Amino acid sequence: MMTRMTIESVGDLRQFYRPAAGGAVTKVIGALDEHCRDFLAKSPFFVLSTADRDGRCDGSPKGGAPGFVEMLDEHHVGWADYSGNNRLDSFENVVDNARVALLFLIPGLNETLRINGVAQLSTDPDLGERFAVGGRPAKVVVVVAVEEAYVHCAKALRRGALWEAESWIDAVDRPNAAAMIKDHAAIDVPAEVVEKALERDLVATLWKPGGEST
Repeated sequence: MMTRMTIESVGDLRQFYRPAAGGAVTKVIGALDEHCRDFLAKSPFFVLSTADRDGRCDGSPKGGAPGFVEMLDEHHVGWADYSGNNRLDSFENVVDNARVALLFLIPGLNETLRINGVAQLSTDPDLGERFAVGGRPAKVVVVVAVEEAYVHCAKALRRGALWEAESWIDAVDRPNAAAMIKDHAAIDVPAEVVEKALERDLVATLWKPGGEST
């Protein structure tokens, strides 16, 4: 829904916001340092943002043991592809449009690490061995050439009280993923059946390299 009062240019936008200055600008670095290496080594989760050639966007959560994304050198990070649903939304986007954004989180820490750069999908066997998943070589390793890296302030996570257990919704009140999938995909079985199938898949494929059969 569009309203009559919308912002349609950068000039219009800047009428409502002062120019960025100080640390918000100068904190951006063009190569990774030891602070970034330490952050990556302690992060078990990030969101990968991509877009296709037409600008349609995708945000994909990625998780693993802390440090599953490695700093290869001061200009590159990499990680193994784990088993997923084989939609390959992010990877198809990378093939069409290699520019990506990464947002790294560490549980309990309100600051995040942001990395922007250009991604490649590598099938190099040496990288596959380096990023072996459960002792099995990774079939695909994502390598990002870093253009920008910077720590992001704590405001968003603090406002959302993300790590504050007392703010969490009780388990019985949380959205039911199995019920959502049943209704969205028009699956004619009880939600409990869908939930059990999802759990079986998690157990069977959680630590398999991407592309392996179940």
